[in-house]
Amino acid sequence: MDTRTLGELLDTLGEPALRLLTAPSGLTTPVTEVLLYDAHAPFPDRAPGALLLAVGVRADAAGALVDEAAAARMAGLVIRGANGPLSEQEPSSGQGPSSGQGSVSGHGQGLADAVARARERGPALLTLDEDAAWHHVHLLLAGAVGARPSPAGGAALGDLFSLAGAVATAVGGATVIEDPRQRILAHSTIPGQPVDEPRRQGILGRQVPGSPENTEQYRVLFASHGPVRLPALSAEELPRLAVAVRAGGETLGSLWVVDDGTLAPDAEEALAQGASTAALLLLRARAAQELSRHMTGDLLRRLLDGTAEPATAAERLGMTPGTPVRVAAFALEGAAGAPDGEQAALRLLDLVRLQCEARYGRHACVLVDGVVYALLPVADGRAGERQRRLAEDIVRRAEQALRVPVRAGLGDVVPEVAEVRGSREDADLVLRVLGPEETVAAMDEVRARAVLLRLTELLGERRELAAGAWRDIVAYDAGHGTDYARTLVCWLDAGCDMARAARLLAVHPNTCRYRLRQARTQLGIDLDDPDERLVLWLQLRTLAGLRSACA
Repeated sequence: MDTRTLGELLDTLGEPALRLLTAPSGLTTPVTEVLLYDAHAPFPDRAPGALLLAVGVRADAAGALVDEAAAARMAGLVIRGANGPLSEQEPSSGQGPSSGQGSVSGHGQGLADAVARARERGPALLTLDEDAAWHHVHLLLAGAVGARPSPAGGAALGDLFSLAGAVATAVGGATVIEDPRQRILAHSTIPGQPVDEPRRQGILGRQVPGSPENTEQYRVLFASHGPVRLPALSAEELPRLAVAVRAGGETLGSLWVVDDGTLAPDAEEALAQGASTAALLLLRARAAQELSRHMTGDLLRRLLDGTAEPATAAERLGMTPGTPVRVAAFALEGAAGAPDGEQAALRLLDLVRLQCEARYGRHACVLVDGVVYALLPVADGRAGERQRRLAEDIVRRAEQALRVPVRAGLGDVVPEVAEVRGSREDADLVLRVLGPEETVAAMDEVRARAVLLRLTELLGERRELAAGAWRDIVAYDAGHGTDYARTLVCWLDAGCDMARAARLLAVHPNTCRYRLRQARTQLGIDLDDPDERLVLWLQLRTLAGLRSACA
């Protein structure tokens, strides 16, 4: 059983809804269940690993409850009423610097006593935001503890196999459970029940073999409101009894039974009951998958903005310490302000996640401010080439599906998860400097443009960096109708080669020489000084926005 840890539950809600005051046993403390406190019911004698939501108990009166929770070997206690700022960050055994643990000065002697007791007795103590509803918190945390998500949404696969066996026993024929895409999720293994060759091939490939005849049978099945009997499609195949699995009008999959003529008299009724149970299990599997994605996505979001503890985050994302990673960023072009822009961005997130999970298994993707970020592990020297092809494939698929231009930027590879924020900044920068005909680029491919963009921002922000002779040159051109600024840029772009500069300007070399001589004389520019030339070129290129014809 995949038990949730205290740290993972904190990630489920996140700050400011739920914050940690102290966790003497660390964030890896397992949490087995979530309980609601009832002042009128006996307190449990033993509840190892339970997280108690102290409904109706104020923070300054929680000391006695902490003692009871410790005696029952509970994992922790959640109280309300201590949401002011914490101070004096206090590292503790088993906790990182972002554990949220700190002193409680300013919250009252009662709360300070509760925190002291928790540190002495062992249970974690957490505080709930005043605006958070207890029932909502209980629903989220209990779901997180019970869902046990897995990479492929297979938390309920064991239950689905058990169900397939139970249905096969009740109906009297070999049974499979499929998803809407005709992928086989589970199958029965009851001895003596016949299985024909198409069924055998489907089980081996985890996919029903496709054919026009199959397509027609699925159309009939999904149009029916109960079990249907379907004829054999070939001489080597037996007939089938099948039923669609639905919940609230949505088709979640189907159950198929091999009919060798010996099915139970009430086979259809038993199959319909099995479909009802399958719907619950498939919904639970979906909820587990969505919860897993939410938690890893939120963890990645906090990694990208620098608020997650890197070592803990890497462990929860299934990465070994020291694994090099990079961030890929995907953005819709021109869709952010559209009425359906948010929906398109969510569809882009699903597409990126699907493609990344197909290559890397459990994967962290998140949508932040209209940009989809994916964390890509770098296993070897050729990973960069493969990841660029992955980004190109995602962009192509997304544009086909969404009918909106999509662009992608790959940040630099960083040596470990702790430096992932820098790779995210790189990826954002790549998106900003992509040309009109470019859809995908890595930082190495556009580094010069990226550096110039950063320099433009830096020079524009600082008065002393934005001052200089470039302003006088631009002003002189504006007042006298000259073209000194562009002539200087072309000459400097050409490496001070007069003939090449003249070609860029489409003038005679003598005209170029004359303009430079006049700029020296009238504006006092020392073009013999290499430092003067460098600064002048940077300012004209960045602040004045001038470029030669070939730049």
